[in-house]
Amino acid sequence: SQQGCDPFAQTQRSKLQHRRARINQQINKEMRMRAGAENLFRATSNHKVKETVALELSYVNSNLQLLKEELEELNSSMDVYQNDSESISVPMIPLGLKETKELDLLVPLKDFISEHYGEEGVLFEKEIKEFMELRQAMRTPSRNEAGLELLMEYYNQLYFLDSRFFPPTKTLGVFFHWYDSLTGVPSHQRALAFEKGSVLFNLGALHTQIGARQDRASLPGLNQAIDAFQKAAGAFNYLKENFSNAPSLDMSTASLTMLVRLMVAQVQECVFEKMTLLRAQNDFLARLQLAQEAARVEDVYSLVHQTMSQPHVKDYVPFSWTTMVHVKSEHFKALSHYFAAIALCDCPAPSDAELLEQEKAFLQFHVTMPEGPSLRVLLQDPEERRKLGKAHLKKAIMKHEEAMRIHGLCKILRKMDILQEVLSFAHKRSLSKYSEIDHEEDFFETGEAPDIHPKTHQKPEIKSPNFSQVKVTDLFHRLGPLSVFSAKNKWYPARRVHLMRGENGFGFTLRGDSPVLIAGVIPGGCAAEAGLKEGDYIISVNGKDCRWSKHAEVVQLLKSTGKEGVDIGVITLQGSECPKAVDRKAAAMSSGSGMLKSNKENSRKSLMNSKSASTLLVWSKKSKRSKKSTYSGVPFTAVGDNEAMY
Repeated sequence: SQQGCDPFAQTQRSKLQHRRARINQQINKEMRMRAGAENLFRATSNHKVKETVALELSYVNSNLQLLKEELEELNSSMDVYQNDSESISVPMIPLGLKETKELDLLVPLKDFISEHYGEEGVLFEKEIKEFMELRQAMRTPSRNEAGLELLMEYYNQLYFLDSRFFPPTKTLGVFFHWYDSLTGVPSHQRALAFEKGSVLFNLGALHTQIGARQDRASLPGLNQAIDAFQKAAGAFNYLKENFSNAPSLDMSTASLTMLVRLMVAQVQECVFEKMTLLRAQNDFLARLQLAQEAARVEDVYSLVHQTMSQPHVKDYVPFSWTTMVHVKSEHFKALSHYFAAIALCDCPAPSDAELLEQEKAFLQFHVTMPEGPSLRVLLQDPEERRKLGKAHLKKAIMKHEEAMRIHGLCKILRKMDILQEVLSFAHKRSLSKYSEIDHEEDFFETGEAPDIHPKTHQKPEIKSPNFSQVKVTDLFHRLGPLSVFSAKNKWYPARRVHLMRGENGFGFTLRGDSPVLIAGVIPGGCAAEAGLKEGDYIISVNGKDCRWSKHAEVVQLLKSTGKEGVDIGVITLQGSECPKAVDRKAAAMSSGSGMLKSNKENSRKSLMNSKSASTLLVWSKKSKRSKKSTYSGVPFTAVGDNEAMY
C-alpha cells in the first residue's frame, strides 16, 4: 500500500508543515471564540456584558492578526523549499499544502452498504480501512514523483467512492474539513467535490515545491523546474475550470487565476535562465534575444502583480509574495535594458554580410523607434551605438534601484539574502558598464531609451493533470459491476427463482456480460412460468456469484444443470419497467450537485462498461460518451451483439 512521508521525520520541510498545522488549529480555535463572542454581542441587551464582549472580540481579532502574520512568514519561507546548491538562483514561490482533518468513514460506509446494497457492511471493513489508510498517507506526500502519484491515486479512488456511495440526491452525511493554504481558515462541506478539489489543489502545490527545489544552475534542473511549474499551472487551471463555489478562498476563481499566472511567470523566468545557460552571449543577435526574453519575463510578472493587487486577492495574498513579484518585474525590466546596452556597446559593428540580418532584428526590437539616425547608420556607427547603449544603461540603473527599494519595504524579503545578492550584483554590473562607456567629454544629454519589445522562443504551456497515468482498481469491486451496482441505481430486493429446462430450453434470451441481462422472455416458456422478467439481471446461478461473470460462463453454468433444474438469483432495477421513464429520470438526476459547476463529474452513464471496470475513466470535458456502449438511459450494458436464445 502507498505510504506518505513519515510526518515525524524532522526535516526542515516537515517542521514547517507542523508549525502550519499548529497555527491552523489556533486560528480555528480563535475563529470559534470570535463566532461565539459575536453571537453573544448580538443577543445581549445588557450594556455591561456588551462592553466585556467587545473587549474580548478585540483581543481575539488581534490574536488572529498575529497568527495570520506568523502563517504568512511561514508561507514565505521559500528558502526551505529551495535547493542546496552553491550557485545563486533567484528564489521561486512555492505553496504550502492544504491541511485536512482525519476522517472516519467506517460507520457511514458500512451503513450505506447494508442499506443500499443489501450486503453485510462488516464484510467490507478491510476495503474501507484500506481507503482510509490511503487518505491518511495522502496527507503527507513526499516531494517527488511518488508523492504526486499518491495524490493521483487517491484522487482516482474518489471517482469510485463517488460512484458507489454518493447518490445524486443525498450525501453520506460526513463533512470534509480542509484548511485554507494561505490563511489557515478552516472550511467544511459535505460535497465530495470539495475533497476532490482540495486534493487537486495539493497536487498543484506539490508541483510548486518540486519546481522550487530544482537546481536551476544546470540544464536538467531548469527543464525539471519548467515542467513542474507548467504542471502546477495545469492543476490550478483544471481546478478553476471544473469546480466552482469552493468554500475556501484559496480555491476561488480569483485566487486560482492569480496562481496560474504566477506559475506561468515562474516558467517564463526559467526559460530566460535557460537562454543565459545555452547561448553564446557574445554575439549581437543572442544579446538582443536575451533582452527580449527579459522583457517578456517583466511582462508576465507585471500581469501577476496586477492580479495580486485586485480587491478580492490583495488582502489575501502574503505581502511578501506581492513584493517579490513586483521586485522581479522591475528587476527583469532592468535586465532587458542592460542586455540591449551590452548588444550595442560590446559587439563590433556588423560586416556588410551581417548588416541586413541585424537591421531586420533591430527593426522589431524596440517598442518605439529610438530617436536619432536611421537604424542602418546607427548599427554601423560605434559612437551612435554607444549613445543609445548609454541611454539603455541609464534606464537599467533606475530600474535596479527601484527593485532594491521595493525589496527593502518588505521585512520578510529583507531576510532573504539570496534575492538581495542577485539584485545588488545586477545593479553593480550595470553601474560598472555605465562608468566604462561614459566619456568625460560627453556633452550630449543622455536620451530616453525606448522599452524593449517582449518576445520569447519558448511559450509556457499549461499542462493539465494526466489522471490516467496512475491506474487504480476500484477498492469496492466486490459490490459488483458499476454499470448496475452504483449509488445512483436502485433495485428491488434480489429474488431466487427455481428454473426447470423444457423441451425448447429455458425460454429466454440473454445479452451482455457482467452482469448478464435477460433480454427477452418467451410467453408460456419455463422462464415466464418461473416468474423471470425481461430486464432482470442474473446475479447468481446455483449459489455461485455471477455479477462479474462473462456471458459464456453464465451459459455454461445454466447448460450444466440436470433434471433437478437450477436456482437463479436475479435483480430488477427500479424504473427499468418502462425505459422512457428512466431516460427522464437520468436527465433529472444529472443536474445540480454540491459545488460542481456544470456537473461534468456526474456525466458518466456510459463511462463504466463491463470491459473497463478496472481502468479508470476520469470526468473531464472530453469524455462525453463512449461510442461502443449502447446505454441510452436504459439500464442495458450491451457489449457487442451476443444475444442468444437459451
